[in-house]
Amino acid sequence: MHPRIHAARNPDQAAAIRSDTGETLTYGTLEQRANRGAHFLRSLGIQAGDTIAIWLPNVLEYYEIYWAAQRAGLYITPISTKLTVEEVAYILRDSSSRLLVTSGDIAELGAFLDVASASAPDLRHIYALGAGHGTLPGWDAIADFPADPIADESAGFHMVYSSGTTGRPKGIRLPLTGGPATEPHMLAERQANRYGTGPHSIYLSPAPLYHTAPLAISTAAQRLGATVVLMPRFTPEAALAAIATYRVTVTQMVPTMFLRMLRLPEQQRAAADVSSLTHVIHAAAPCPIEVKDQMIDWLGPIIYEYYGGSEGNGSTFITSEEWLRKKGSVGRADWGVIHICDDEGRELPAGEQGLIYFEGGWNFQYLNDAEKTRDSRHPTEPGWSALGDIGYLDADGYLFLTDRKNFMIISGGVNIYPQEIENLLTVHPKVADVAVIGVPSAEMGEEVKAVVQPRDPADAGPELEAELIAYCRERLSAVKCPRSIDFEAELPRHETGKLYKREIRERYWAGFARRVA
Repeated sequence: MHPRIHAARNPDQAAAIRSDTGETLTYGTLEQRANRGAHFLRSLGIQAGDTIAIWLPNVLEYYEIYWAAQRAGLYITPISTKLTVEEVAYILRDSSSRLLVTSGDIAELGAFLDVASASAPDLRHIYALGAGHGTLPGWDAIADFPADPIADESAGFHMVYSSGTTGRPKGIRLPLTGGPATEPHMLAERQANRYGTGPHSIYLSPAPLYHTAPLAISTAAQRLGATVVLMPRFTPEAALAAIATYRVTVTQMVPTMFLRMLRLPEQQRAAADVSSLTHVIHAAAPCPIEVKDQMIDWLGPIIYEYYGGSEGNGSTFITSEEWLRKKGSVGRADWGVIHICDDEGRELPAGEQGLIYFEGGWNFQYLNDAEKTRDSRHPTEPGWSALGDIGYLDADGYLFLTDRKNFMIISGGVNIYPQEIENLLTVHPKVADVAVIGVPSAEMGEEVKAVVQPRDPADAGPELEAELIAYCRERLSAVKCPRSIDFEAELPRHETGKLYKREIRERYWAGFARRVA
């Protein structure tokens, strides 16, 4: 369960292929460059337990850097290429990163370099890919170092930062084992058991590697000897082309990617060669029932879903066959035990909604935020932790999500969970994207508002607002329906599909002393 093992067995096998160009990184080359990189990191005084950061788009070098740091016993912090200079500096400062690897392709790089030393005092080294960029030295400096392993290898791991949809992002830090770099890893074991991933597998990675799931799943695939086909960016046309060209067997997507694929012309979808696919995985955001139904109709019962967080405190899993019997469920616990609790921590019976706790997963910490770490724990039960999601278990132990706790709307004393309304509006033919939030109401405390990105911008206006409200009222109780709808050209989403709902909601609560959370 490590690329080194596959480099020894089959050095010419592709560890990663760039989908648009066919550029290939073999396991043999990956092993050599990762060893050289580990020696290079040690030469800079970077020791086991330190942190380095990667601020790159999807490039093959991402994996070289990751595996160099992994075998050097480091924490690896990926940084989004969409962040501002201040946000990047915050992550580097908060993580105490010693080294940053970046690229001249990063739009904000120049502005960041102007403030780097003052913003991130622990950051002593900045390298750019290739031979360097401007005044930055090049990562190619690793070529001068040995291609054999360093003497003091140990297993490192990534330390990702939460996306920041519910406040300032925090590093999710797990204890390092101190064991060998090649020791078995639970994430790879689960991937092999769930999806049959192995040296025969071709995994399509369509999302940015700076997000947890794409990084974790693609590197777990490499632990198992699979070939990763890396997309520089997702488009539905490019994804279908890559599946056909490389005979992709497994991929993970998010529901927004499903929607974009389903909205291709029927003739184009019918002509696509997806016959090689055996597993299509989705997670990260709730999937409307109608969308998942259509995906299963199109691809067959090869759609698999899991629910869990970067924190690794537990997870669920569900197959297509199970989901068709339990539509809307994210499955049963396959890592840890689920408990549904009220606000006081009392466990609730089947069918009642409450805060979802997992018992038995990883003992994560939020870096430099003891209060947030404490808030994630159950008030009385040691080992139970929550991500802030609301849901319920049915009588068979299947979990149904209803919303994020922080986005629950309380209108006139009634709890309203926006996800149900968003799922309904998402499948309306004139809606491209939607966020449902609570906005201030003098009478009710909060009232329901939908912020909609129309498929055709020309449709935005009172007529579409009335049509969408009527559409909701035909299908939901009146208390759940939007009282008003605003239109935007594009909603703020992470490239992985996660909606920055707090950013939208803040606009409506500006000037109020109290914000509903």
